[in-house]
Amino acid sequence: MELLTTNNVWMMICTALVFFMHLGFAFLEIGLTRQKNTINILFKNIFIITVGLLLYALVGFNLMYPGEFNGFLGFAGFGLDSPLTAEGALDLTYNEGYTYWTDFLFQGMFAATAATIVSGAVAERMKIGPFMIFTVIYVGLIYPIAGSWKWGGGFLQTLETPFYDFAGSTLVHSVGGWAALVAVALLGSRIGKFKDGKPQAIPGHNIPLATAGVIILWLGWFGFNGGSVLSADPALTSLTLVTTCLAAAAGGVIAALVSTLKYKNLDLTMFLNGILGGLVGITAGADQMSPTDAIIIGAVAGAIIVFAVALIDKLRLDDPVGAIAVHLACGIWGTLAVGIFGALASGAQFVSQLIGVASYAGICIASSFLIIFILKKVVGIRVSEREELEGLDAHEHGMDAYPDFRLNER
Repeated sequence: MELLTTNNVWMMICTALVFFMHLGFAFLEIGLTRQKNTINILFKNIFIITVGLLLYALVGFNLMYPGEFNGFLGFAGFGLDSPLTAEGALDLTYNEGYTYWTDFLFQGMFAATAATIVSGAVAERMKIGPFMIFTVIYVGLIYPIAGSWKWGGGFLQTLETPFYDFAGSTLVHSVGGWAALVAVALLGSRIGKFKDGKPQAIPGHNIPLATAGVIILWLGWFGFNGGSVLSADPALTSLTLVTTCLAAAAGGVIAALVSTLKYKNLDLTMFLNGILGGLVGITAGADQMSPTDAIIIGAVAGAIIVFAVALIDKLRLDDPVGAIAVHLACGIWGTLAVGIFGALASGAQFVSQLIGVASYAGICIASSFLIIFILKKVVGIRVSEREELEGLDAHEHGMDAYPDFRLNER
Protein backbone atom coordinates (compact mmCIF):
# COMPACT_ATOMS: atom_id res chain seq x y z
CA MET A 1 0.00 0.00 0.00
CA GLU A 2 2.87 2.39 0.83
CA LEU A 3 4.50 1.74 -2.56
CA LEU A 4 1.19 2.32 -4.34
CA THR A 5 0.78 5.62 -2.51
CA THR A 6 4.30 6.77 -3.44
CA ASN A 7 3.88 5.81 -7.07
CA ASN A 8 0.42 7.32 -7.24
CA VAL A 9 1.55 10.65 -5.78
CA TRP A 10 4.36 10.84 -8.35
CA MET A 11 1.90 10.09 -11.15
CA MET A 12 -0.45 12.80 -9.92
CA ILE A 13 2.42 15.31 -9.82
CA CYS A 14 3.30 14.34 -13.39
CA THR A 15 -0.35 14.74 -14.40
CA ALA A 16 -0.26 18.29 -13.04
CA LEU A 17 2.95 19.00 -14.97
CA VAL A 18 1.44 17.75 -18.24
CA PHE A 19 -1.63 19.92 -17.57
CA PHE A 20 0.71 22.88 -17.04
CA MET A 21 2.12 22.26 -20.52
CA HIS A 22 -1.11 23.60 -22.00
CA LEU A 23 -0.20 27.03 -20.63
CA GLY A 24 3.16 26.64 -22.36
CA PHE A 25 1.50 25.80 -25.67
CA ALA A 26 -0.83 28.79 -25.31
CA PHE A 27 2.03 31.20 -24.55
CA LEU A 28 4.14 29.84 -27.40
CA GLU A 29 1.34 30.10 -29.95
CA ILE A 30 0.20 33.61 -29.07
CA GLY A 31 3.79 34.81 -28.79
CA LEU A 32 4.70 33.64 -32.30
CA THR A 33 1.55 35.05 -33.92
CA ARG A 34 0.08 38.53 -34.24
CA GLN A 35 -1.70 40.47 -31.54
CA LYS A 36 -5.00 40.61 -33.45
CA ASN A 37 -5.47 36.82 -33.19
CA THR A 38 -4.57 36.30 -29.52
CA ILE A 39 -8.10 35.73 -28.18
CA ASN A 40 -8.79 33.24 -30.98
CA ILE A 41 -5.75 31.14 -30.13
CA LEU A 42 -6.45 31.21 -26.40
CA PHE A 43 -10.08 30.25 -26.98
CA LYS A 44 -9.01 27.24 -29.05
CA ASN A 45 -6.53 26.11 -26.40
CA ILE A 46 -9.09 26.32 -23.61
CA PHE A 47 -11.66 24.53 -25.77
CA ILE A 48 -9.20 21.71 -26.47
CA ILE A 49 -8.48 21.11 -22.77
CA THR A 50 -12.07 21.21 -21.56
CA VAL A 51 -13.79 19.33 -24.37
CA GLY A 52 -10.84 16.96 -24.74
CA LEU A 53 -11.14 15.80 -21.13
CA LEU A 54 -14.90 15.34 -21.39
CA LEU A 55 -14.57 13.35 -24.63
CA TYR A 56 -11.81 11.21 -23.13
CA ALA A 57 -14.01 10.43 -20.15
CA LEU A 58 -17.04 9.64 -22.32
CA VAL A 59 -15.45 7.49 -25.04
CA GLY A 60 -11.71 8.07 -25.47
CA PHE A 61 -10.30 6.20 -22.48
CA ASN A 62 -12.27 3.05 -23.24
CA LEU A 63 -11.41 3.27 -26.95
CA MET A 64 -7.72 3.55 -26.15
CA TYR A 65 -7.72 0.84 -23.48
CA PRO A 66 -10.52 -1.53 -24.53
CA GLY A 67 -9.11 -4.67 -22.89
CA GLU A 68 -9.22 -7.75 -25.10
CA PHE A 69 -9.82 -6.70 -28.73
CA ASN A 70 -8.85 -7.45 -32.32
CA GLY A 71 -5.78 -5.22 -32.21
CA PHE A 72 -7.25 -2.50 -34.41
CA LEU A 73 -10.53 -1.34 -32.86
CA GLY A 74 -12.16 -2.06 -29.54
CA PHE A 75 -14.48 -0.29 -27.13
CA ALA A 76 -15.04 -1.06 -23.46
CA GLY A 77 -18.18 1.06 -23.17
CA PHE A 78 -19.22 4.63 -22.47
CA GLY A 79 -18.05 6.54 -19.42
CA LEU A 80 -15.65 5.66 -16.64
CA ASP A 81 -15.92 2.50 -14.56
CA SER A 82 -15.94 2.54 -10.79
CA PRO A 83 -12.47 1.78 -9.40
CA LEU A 84 -13.94 0.43 -6.19
CA THR A 85 -14.46 -3.13 -5.03
CA ALA A 86 -17.91 -4.49 -4.25
CA GLU A 87 -17.30 -3.56 -0.61
CA GLY A 88 -16.63 0.07 -1.56
CA ALA A 89 -12.87 -0.03 -0.92
CA LEU A 90 -10.17 1.12 -3.35
CA ASP A 91 -9.39 -1.62 -5.87
CA LEU A 92 -5.71 -2.27 -5.24
CA THR A 93 -5.55 -4.91 -7.98
CA TYR A 94 -6.07 -2.38 -10.81
CA ASN A 95 -2.39 -1.52 -11.13
CA GLU A 96 0.67 -1.73 -8.90
CA GLY A 97 1.78 1.77 -9.84
CA TYR A 98 -1.29 4.00 -9.63
CA THR A 99 -5.06 4.05 -9.30
CA TYR A 100 -7.70 3.93 -12.02
CA TRP A 101 -8.54 7.61 -11.57
CA THR A 102 -4.91 8.67 -11.88
CA ASP A 103 -4.51 6.52 -14.98
CA PHE A 104 -7.48 8.19 -16.65
CA LEU A 105 -6.41 11.74 -15.82
CA PHE A 106 -2.78 11.27 -16.85
CA GLN A 107 -3.76 9.78 -20.21
CA GLY A 108 -6.46 12.40 -20.68
CA MET A 109 -3.87 15.18 -20.47
CA PHE A 110 -1.96 13.52 -23.31
CA ALA A 111 -5.07 13.30 -25.48
CA ALA A 112 -5.63 17.04 -25.59
CA THR A 113 -2.05 17.69 -26.72
CA ALA A 114 -2.60 16.26 -30.22
CA ALA A 115 -5.21 18.89 -31.14
CA THR A 116 -3.14 21.67 -29.57
CA ILE A 117 -0.40 20.91 -32.11
CA VAL A 118 -2.89 21.48 -34.93
CA SER A 119 -4.12 24.70 -33.33
CA GLY A 120 -0.74 26.38 -33.73
CA ALA A 121 -0.24 25.29 -37.32
CA VAL A 122 -3.59 26.68 -38.54
CA ALA A 123 -3.39 29.88 -36.51
CA GLU A 124 -4.56 33.21 -37.89
CA ARG A 125 -6.79 32.01 -40.73
CA MET A 126 -8.98 29.02 -39.79
CA LYS A 127 -12.60 29.47 -38.75
CA ILE A 128 -13.19 28.62 -35.12
CA GLY A 129 -16.32 26.50 -35.76
CA PRO A 130 -14.75 23.97 -38.13
CA PHE A 131 -11.69 23.75 -35.88
CA MET A 132 -13.91 22.87 -32.93
CA ILE A 133 -15.68 20.18 -34.97
CA PHE A 134 -12.33 18.77 -36.06
CA THR A 135 -11.11 18.71 -32.45
CA VAL A 136 -14.16 16.80 -31.25
CA ILE A 137 -13.72 14.08 -33.88
CA TYR A 138 -9.93 13.86 -33.82
CA VAL A 139 -9.47 13.90 -30.05
CA GLY A 140 -12.66 11.97 -29.31
CA LEU A 141 -12.19 9.16 -31.82
CA ILE A 142 -9.02 9.16 -33.94
CA TYR A 143 -6.42 9.74 -31.24
CA PRO A 144 -7.67 7.01 -28.87
CA ILE A 145 -8.18 4.47 -31.67
CA ALA A 146 -4.64 5.10 -32.92
CA GLY A 147 -3.33 4.97 -29.35
CA SER A 148 -4.90 1.58 -28.77
CA TRP A 149 -2.69 0.08 -31.47
CA LYS A 150 0.30 0.39 -29.14
CA TRP A 151 -0.55 1.55 -25.62
CA GLY A 152 -3.85 -0.35 -25.57
CA GLY A 153 -2.16 -3.65 -26.48
CA GLY A 154 -3.04 -3.55 -30.18
CA PHE A 155 -1.31 -4.98 -33.22
CA LEU A 156 1.84 -2.83 -32.94
CA GLN A 157 2.40 -4.15 -29.43
CA THR A 158 2.01 -7.76 -30.62
CA LEU A 159 4.57 -7.60 -33.44
CA GLU A 160 7.38 -10.15 -33.11
CA THR A 161 9.56 -7.20 -32.11
CA PRO A 162 7.03 -4.79 -30.58
CA PHE A 163 6.92 -1.21 -31.79
CA TYR A 164 8.25 1.04 -29.02
CA ASP A 165 7.11 4.55 -28.13
CA PHE A 166 7.81 5.33 -24.50
CA ALA A 167 5.92 8.62 -24.12
CA GLY A 168 4.56 9.52 -27.52
CA SER A 169 7.00 10.82 -30.15
CA THR A 170 4.62 9.15 -32.59
CA LEU A 171 1.48 8.39 -30.57
CA VAL A 172 1.06 12.00 -29.45
CA HIS A 173 3.36 14.31 -31.40
CA SER A 174 3.24 12.75 -34.86
CA VAL A 175 -0.50 12.14 -34.52
CA GLY A 176 -0.87 15.89 -34.09
CA GLY A 177 1.85 16.65 -36.64
CA TRP A 178 0.31 14.65 -39.48
CA ALA A 179 -3.04 16.34 -38.93
CA ALA A 180 -1.33 19.73 -38.84
CA LEU A 181 0.36 19.02 -42.18
CA VAL A 182 -2.93 18.04 -43.82
CA ALA A 183 -4.76 21.03 -42.33
CA VAL A 184 -2.14 23.52 -43.48
CA ALA A 185 -2.15 22.07 -47.00
CA LEU A 186 -5.96 22.29 -47.29
CA LEU A 187 -6.16 25.68 -45.62
CA GLY A 188 -3.56 27.61 -47.58
CA SER A 189 -1.07 30.22 -46.40
CA ARG A 190 -1.77 33.49 -44.63
CA ILE A 191 -2.13 36.63 -46.71
CA GLY A 192 1.35 38.08 -47.22
CA LYS A 193 3.27 34.95 -46.27
CA PHE A 194 4.54 34.33 -49.80
CA LYS A 195 5.48 37.04 -52.30
CA ASP A 196 6.66 36.04 -55.77
CA GLY A 197 7.02 32.52 -54.44
CA LYS A 198 9.39 33.54 -51.65
CA PRO A 199 8.47 33.23 -47.95
CA GLN A 200 8.12 36.48 -46.03
CA ALA A 201 8.60 36.77 -42.29
CA ILE A 202 5.45 37.57 -40.33
CA PRO A 203 6.87 38.32 -36.87
CA GLY A 204 5.10 37.24 -33.73
CA HIS A 205 3.93 40.01 -31.43
CA ASN A 206 5.47 38.80 -28.17
CA ILE A 207 8.67 36.76 -28.35
CA PRO A 208 9.28 37.01 -24.57
CA LEU A 209 5.93 35.27 -24.06
CA ALA A 210 6.90 32.58 -26.58
CA THR A 211 10.16 32.07 -24.67
CA ALA A 212 8.25 31.67 -21.42
CA GLY A 213 6.04 29.13 -23.18
CA VAL A 214 9.02 27.01 -24.20
CA ILE A 215 10.47 27.05 -20.67
CA ILE A 216 7.07 25.99 -19.30
CA LEU A 217 6.88 23.18 -21.87
CA TRP A 218 10.36 22.00 -20.92
CA LEU A 219 9.29 21.89 -17.27
CA GLY A 220 6.08 20.09 -18.23
CA TRP A 221 8.10 17.46 -20.05
CA PHE A 222 9.38 16.29 -16.65
CA GLY A 223 5.84 15.02 -16.19
CA PHE A 224 5.29 14.01 -19.81
CA ASN A 225 8.31 11.69 -19.87
CA GLY A 226 8.83 11.20 -16.15
CA GLY A 227 5.24 10.10 -15.65
CA SER A 228 5.49 7.66 -18.53
CA VAL A 229 7.72 5.49 -16.35
CA LEU A 230 4.33 4.74 -14.71
CA SER A 231 5.90 4.54 -11.29
CA ALA A 232 8.24 6.43 -9.00
CA ASP A 233 11.08 3.99 -9.69
CA PRO A 234 14.11 6.11 -8.64
CA ALA A 235 16.64 4.77 -11.14
CA LEU A 236 14.43 4.79 -14.23
CA THR A 237 12.72 8.08 -13.41
CA SER A 238 16.03 9.83 -12.80
CA LEU A 239 17.54 8.51 -16.04
CA THR A 240 14.45 9.58 -17.98
CA LEU A 241 14.63 13.13 -16.68
CA VAL A 242 18.37 13.34 -17.43
CA THR A 243 17.99 12.12 -21.02
CA THR A 244 15.01 14.44 -21.53
CA CYS A 245 16.95 17.51 -20.39
CA LEU A 246 20.14 16.69 -22.28
CA ALA A 247 18.23 16.15 -25.53
CA ALA A 248 16.43 19.46 -25.08
CA ALA A 249 19.67 21.31 -24.44
CA ALA A 250 21.42 19.70 -27.41
CA GLY A 251 18.46 20.38 -29.68
CA GLY A 252 18.45 24.06 -28.79
CA VAL A 253 22.19 24.58 -29.17
CA ILE A 254 22.47 22.76 -32.50
CA ALA A 255 19.37 24.45 -33.96
CA ALA A 256 20.84 27.85 -33.02
CA LEU A 257 24.23 26.93 -34.47
CA VAL A 258 22.92 25.49 -37.74
CA SER A 259 20.49 28.37 -38.14
CA THR A 260 23.29 30.89 -37.63
CA LEU A 261 25.50 29.17 -40.19
CA LYS A 262 22.64 28.96 -42.69
CA TYR A 263 21.04 32.38 -42.26
CA LYS A 264 23.86 34.44 -40.69
CA ASN A 265 21.78 35.62 -37.75
CA LEU A 266 21.14 34.47 -34.19
CA ASP A 267 17.47 33.50 -34.44
CA LEU A 268 15.84 33.04 -31.03
CA THR A 269 12.78 31.32 -32.49
CA MET A 270 14.99 28.63 -34.05
CA PHE A 271 16.72 28.23 -30.67
CA LEU A 272 13.35 27.78 -28.98
CA ASN A 273 12.00 25.31 -31.53
CA GLY A 274 15.28 23.42 -31.37
CA ILE A 275 14.68 22.85 -27.65
CA LEU A 276 11.18 21.56 -28.40
CA GLY A 277 12.51 19.40 -31.24
CA GLY A 278 15.01 17.79 -28.86
CA LEU A 279 12.23 17.11 -26.37
CA VAL A 280 9.98 15.54 -28.99
CA GLY A 281 12.88 13.51 -30.37
CA ILE A 282 13.85 11.92 -27.06
CA THR A 283 10.27 11.18 -26.01
CA ALA A 284 10.02 7.83 -27.84
CA GLY A 285 13.00 6.31 -26.04
CA ALA A 286 13.85 8.49 -23.05
CA ASP A 287 13.95 5.47 -20.73
CA GLN A 288 16.20 3.46 -23.06
CA MET A 289 18.98 5.93 -23.84
CA SER A 290 22.31 6.76 -22.27
CA PRO A 291 23.14 10.43 -21.71
CA THR A 292 25.40 10.37 -24.79
CA ASP A 293 22.63 8.84 -26.90
CA ALA A 294 20.26 11.53 -25.69
CA ILE A 295 22.63 14.32 -26.69
CA ILE A 296 23.06 12.84 -30.18
CA ILE A 297 19.30 12.38 -30.64
CA GLY A 298 18.63 15.92 -29.47
CA ALA A 299 21.40 17.36 -31.65
CA VAL A 300 20.05 15.67 -34.78
CA ALA A 301 16.55 16.90 -33.89
CA GLY A 302 17.90 20.44 -33.60
CA ALA A 303 19.40 20.26 -37.08
CA ILE A 304 16.20 18.72 -38.43
CA ILE A 305 14.24 21.74 -37.16
CA VAL A 306 16.21 24.19 -39.29
CA PHE A 307 16.01 22.17 -42.49
CA ALA A 308 12.39 21.11 -41.95
CA VAL A 309 11.31 24.74 -41.53
CA ALA A 310 13.13 25.60 -44.76
CA LEU A 311 11.50 22.67 -46.57
CA ILE A 312 8.02 23.63 -45.36
CA ASP A 313 8.58 27.16 -46.68
CA LYS A 314 9.87 25.78 -49.98
CA LEU A 315 6.68 23.73 -50.33
CA ARG A 316 4.71 26.96 -49.77
CA LEU A 317 3.11 25.64 -46.62
CA ASP A 318 2.47 28.14 -43.85
CA ASP A 319 3.02 26.98 -40.27
CA PRO A 320 3.21 30.08 -38.04
CA VAL A 321 4.67 28.33 -34.99
CA GLY A 322 6.79 25.57 -36.56
CA ALA A 323 4.51 22.80 -35.26
CA ILE A 324 5.07 20.50 -38.24
CA ALA A 325 8.85 20.70 -38.00
CA VAL A 326 8.84 20.20 -34.24
CA HIS A 327 6.16 17.58 -33.72
CA LEU A 328 6.08 15.67 -37.01
CA ALA A 329 9.65 15.75 -38.33
CA CYS A 330 11.27 15.34 -34.91
CA GLY A 331 8.58 12.88 -33.83
CA ILE A 332 9.46 10.61 -36.76
CA TRP A 333 13.18 10.99 -36.05
CA GLY A 334 12.80 10.19 -32.36
CA THR A 335 10.70 7.13 -33.10
CA LEU A 336 13.25 5.74 -35.58
CA ALA A 337 16.12 6.59 -33.20
CA VAL A 338 14.85 3.89 -30.81
CA GLY A 339 16.02 1.32 -33.35
CA ILE A 340 19.42 3.00 -33.73
CA PHE A 341 20.44 4.03 -30.20
CA GLY A 342 19.98 2.76 -26.67
CA ALA A 343 19.09 -0.57 -25.14
CA LEU A 344 16.65 -1.62 -27.90
CA ALA A 345 18.84 -0.79 -30.90
CA SER A 346 18.68 -3.52 -33.57
CA GLY A 347 17.67 -4.07 -37.17
CA ALA A 348 14.46 -5.79 -36.14
CA GLN A 349 13.54 -2.93 -33.82
CA PHE A 350 14.22 -0.36 -36.54
CA VAL A 351 11.87 -2.22 -38.90
CA SER A 352 9.17 -2.25 -36.21
CA GLN A 353 9.67 1.47 -35.70
CA LEU A 354 9.21 2.02 -39.44
CA ILE A 355 6.02 -0.04 -39.37
CA GLY A 356 4.74 2.09 -36.50
CA VAL A 357 5.56 5.38 -38.23
CA ALA A 358 3.88 4.20 -41.45
CA SER A 359 0.80 2.93 -39.60
CA TYR A 360 0.22 6.21 -37.81
CA ALA A 361 0.90 8.20 -40.96
CA GLY A 362 -1.80 6.19 -42.71
CA ILE A 363 -4.58 6.62 -40.16
CA CYS A 364 -3.74 10.26 -39.36
CA ILE A 365 -3.43 11.48 -42.96
CA ALA A 366 -6.54 9.64 -44.09
CA SER A 367 -8.74 10.62 -41.15
CA SER A 368 -7.65 14.26 -40.89
CA PHE A 369 -7.96 14.75 -44.66
CA LEU A 370 -11.45 13.26 -44.64
CA ILE A 371 -12.62 15.42 -41.72
CA ILE A 372 -11.10 18.70 -42.92
CA PHE A 373 -11.93 18.19 -46.61
CA ILE A 374 -15.61 17.56 -45.79
CA LEU A 375 -15.66 20.63 -43.54
CA LYS A 376 -14.04 22.67 -46.31
CA LYS A 377 -16.69 21.65 -48.82
CA VAL A 378 -19.69 21.86 -46.50
CA VAL A 379 -19.09 24.91 -44.29
CA GLY A 380 -15.73 26.30 -45.36
CA ILE A 381 -12.66 26.32 -43.14
CA ARG A 382 -11.06 29.67 -43.90
CA VAL A 383 -12.10 33.12 -42.73
CA SER A 384 -12.70 35.88 -45.28
CA GLU A 385 -9.89 38.14 -46.45
CA ARG A 386 -11.31 41.03 -44.47
CA GLU A 387 -11.55 38.96 -41.29
CA GLU A 388 -7.99 37.75 -41.69
CA LEU A 389 -6.59 41.24 -42.28
CA GLU A 390 -8.52 42.83 -39.42
CA GLY A 391 -7.99 39.92 -37.04
CA LEU A 392 -9.99 36.93 -35.85
CA ASP A 393 -10.37 38.37 -32.36
CA ALA A 394 -12.62 41.18 -33.52
CA HIS A 395 -14.65 39.17 -36.02
CA GLU A 396 -15.04 35.80 -34.28
CA HIS A 397 -14.96 36.87 -30.64
CA GLY A 398 -15.74 40.58 -30.50
CA MET A 399 -12.85 41.08 -28.10
CA ASP A 400 -9.37 42.56 -27.99
CA ALA A 401 -6.61 40.86 -26.00
CA TYR A 402 -4.83 44.16 -25.34
CA PRO A 403 -7.45 46.94 -25.58
CA ASP A 404 -5.10 49.58 -24.17
CA PHE A 405 -2.02 48.59 -26.19
CA ARG A 406 -2.88 48.55 -29.85
CA LEU A 407 -0.02 47.99 -32.29
CA ASN A 408 0.21 48.73 -35.97
CA GLU A 409 0.16 45.40 -37.77
CA ARG A 410 0.22 44.33 -41.34
